Amino acid sequence: MVTTTSRALGASAALFLALALAACAPSGGSSTEEPTASASASAPASADGECAGVEVVVELPADLEVDESPAGTTCVEADAPILASDALAEAGLETEGTEEYGDQVVCRVNGVPAADFALPAEDGTDYFETCASMPAAFAYWSLWTKPAGGEWGYAQEGLATLELAPGDSLELLFTLNGEPAAPSA
Repeated sequence: MVTTTSRALGASAALFLALALAACAPSGGSSTEEPTASASASAPASADGECAGVEVVVELPADLEVDESPAGTTCVEADAPILASDALAEAGLETEGTEEYGDQVVCRVNGVPAADFALPAEDGTDYFETCASMPAAFAYWSLWTKPAGGEWGYAQEGLATLELAPGDSLELLFTLNGEPAAPSA
């Protein structure tokens, strides 16, 4: 289908752009203040039920059934800017990069997709992620951010340099055959 192919190509282009920007970003981030995190993956919610720290979301396609899914939402305590990599660690999430690009590209989140897990391609074939290079254009993790009170958008930096402020949200979204194309919440 042209729409699905266009979305997959657009998503791939955005992923490549994010990779390029992350590779060019200074290792200390863009802020002069060093990000810090108050270590607690169970930050209190505000009176209106919103996360008072940084909300970390992991989303998978609804029809993708994996053992021990990392999907869910965690509120990570943060009273100052925090690096995305630190927020993920505080939320109990472990990412794996690729052999070629290291941690600049997310290949697995808490082991998903496992190397022996068959990902169904639209053409009916099975694909197994090896994490050697860029993931397949139809089966990949993307990184999204949402500023407090804002809208979701592709992250413009990688996990190692992306800073999040209290009230911001971070999502790791696994897209398979164009679904989901963007965060659902």
